[in-house]
Amino acid sequence: MKNHETTPSNVDYEIPQSTLNPAQQKVIDLLGVPRHERPEFDRDLGNRLRTELEECLRPLAETIDSIEPSHRNLYFNKHRLGKVLECEHCYMIEQSKPFRWSPALARGTVSHKAIELTVNWPRKPDPLDLVDEAIARLADSNQSISEYLRSCLDVERAELAAEANQLVVKFLESFPPIKRAWTPVTESSLRATLLGDRIVLNGKPDLTLGRTEGNVASKVIIDFKSGGSFPTHIEDLRFYALLDTLRLGIPPRMLTTYYLDSGDLHPEPMTVDLLFHATTRVVTGVTKYVEIVSGQRDPVTAPPGTCYSCAAHSQSD
Repeated sequence: MKNHETTPSNVDYEIPQSTLNPAQQKVIDLLGVPRHERPEFDRDLGNRLRTELEECLRPLAETIDSIEPSHRNLYFNKHRLGKVLECEHCYMIEQSKPFRWSPALARGTVSHKAIELTVNWPRKPDPLDLVDEAIARLADSNQSISEYLRSCLDVERAELAAEANQLVVKFLESFPPIKRAWTPVTESSLRATLLGDRIVLNGKPDLTLGRTEGNVASKVIIDFKSGGSFPTHIEDLRFYALLDTLRLGIPPRMLTTYYLDSGDLHPEPMTVDLLFHATTRVVTGVTKYVEIVSGQRDPVTAPPGTCYSCAAHSQSD
């Protein structure tokens, strides 16, 4: 492969192959594509998707307006959509319980922050330095994790740092160094408003590479995951792609889930059909949520084995 011809960004540059291990080279090979092979999309695509969403969701407007004022603006991220579509009953049970942070839950947030810092780190990154800085920055932030990080026991903090360090080491070992020429953006907010701001869709992809120019799709959206794969992972990325297309009018070129524990890369080229699939999924998820929150019907329990975190079956046994 000629690296100066196939990079994941809009800007070409060379990475000496001798500096990359096979896992890192695999990422370049799978994500890179010559400029002349990057697809073009209709400039009206974003408008078509928005029209589809608005028309399908419009029947919900009156119901949304009838919900108590605190719910007038309904926010949907990948988690809310995914949980409602997976099991309505489980989602409502989870919503009724207070959320509590733990080292196991916090390690993803800390490791993602540490990976974010690698983009502009001034020297060769040391994983533990990145983790320590990530914990310090998150503890000083206004995010929900900050209180947990400031108040947790030393042993919990040490356990969290150790678990996050494992993921950061795996990232640095298996993902190629992120170059500024790739136009990297980490944890960038995407947002779309529908039905006069009644419905707000938002998301934060872990990493995007490249930028959209003209009708040519050049951007790659990447989500990093620990553990195994689940069907919702690719759906999350399609949701991000939909938001980015509503924002820019042109979709990303490729979606990729990167599994840190295994080094597996699951790329999916973007197509118009996938964007309309994501549109249908949003409509279905929002409709289900509005129906159960407004009391139009009771939440439905998913069949056993189809909800991976379901508490509903254990309560009914």
